[in-house]
Amino acid sequence: MAAAERRLRGLGRLCRLLLLLSQFYVPCGSEHSQPLAQAVKDAVPTRAATAVPGAAESTEIPSYVMKCPSNGLCSRLPADCIDCATNFSCVYGKPVTFDCTVKPSVTCVDQDLRSQKNFVINMTCRFCWQLPETDYECSNSTSCMAVSCPRQRYTANCTVRDHVHCLGNRTFPKMLYCNWTGGYKWSTALALSITLGGFGADRFYLGQWREGLGKLFSFGGLGIWTLIDVLLIGVGYVGPADGSLYI
Repeated sequence: MAAAERRLRGLGRLCRLLLLLSQFYVPCGSEHSQPLAQAVKDAVPTRAATAVPGAAESTEIPSYVMKCPSNGLCSRLPADCIDCATNFSCVYGKPVTFDCTVKPSVTCVDQDLRSQKNFVINMTCRFCWQLPETDYECSNSTSCMAVSCPRQRYTANCTVRDHVHCLGNRTFPKMLYCNWTGGYKWSTALALSITLGGFGADRFYLGQWREGLGKLFSFGGLGIWTLIDVLLIGVGYVGPADGSLYI
C-alpha cells in the first residue's frame, strides 16, 4: 500500500515538471509568442536609425539665389544677394562707400573676371522711402475715389527695385494719390454729352444712372442741364461713378 502511494506521488511530481517545461517550449511555425521567445526577443538590442542634423539642409538652395545672376559683377548684384556694413550716420544726399559681402551660394566676379566675395559699392546716402518714385514699385488701390475734391489718398505698400541700394527697410508704406482707371474715355463721355446729352447718354455711360434718368425724363433739364454737363465733363469735373480716372 505504501509503495503504491509513493508511485502516485512520483507520477504527480513528473506531471508538474512536464507542465512547467511545456510553458517554455516554443513550437516551430507557431504564430503566438511564448514567454521564453518574448524574453529572448526583448534581450536583443534594436538599432535605431539616427538622422544627421544638417544633412538635408545642406542640399537646400536659399530662396534669394533665384534673384542672383551667376558669375555676374558683384557690384551689380541685387540687394537681396549681398550683406553690407551700412552706416546710418552718413550725410544725406552725399556719395558714400560701403563694404559688402556676397551671401552663401552666390557667385560673382570683379572687373577682371576673378571670383570675389568681398567688394565695395558706391551709393547715395538716403533711406529707401526717400528714393525717387522711379526707384520703387507700389501697390494700387481700386477702392478710393480718384475723382473727388479734395483728391483722396491711400496707403500703399512700396518695394524698392532690385538693382537700387538704399538704407533701411526695402519695403515701406507710403501715402499716394488715388490714380487708377476703370476704362472710361474722356473723349467718349464728352462726345455723348454733346450729341446725346439731352437723353442722359453721357451720365449712363459714366455709370451715373440716377442722373441719367433725370436728364432723360426732363429732356436734359430743358437744355440747361445738358449745357452744364458739357462744361463739367469738358473740364474733367464730372467723372466715372466708380471714382476712377479717365483714360
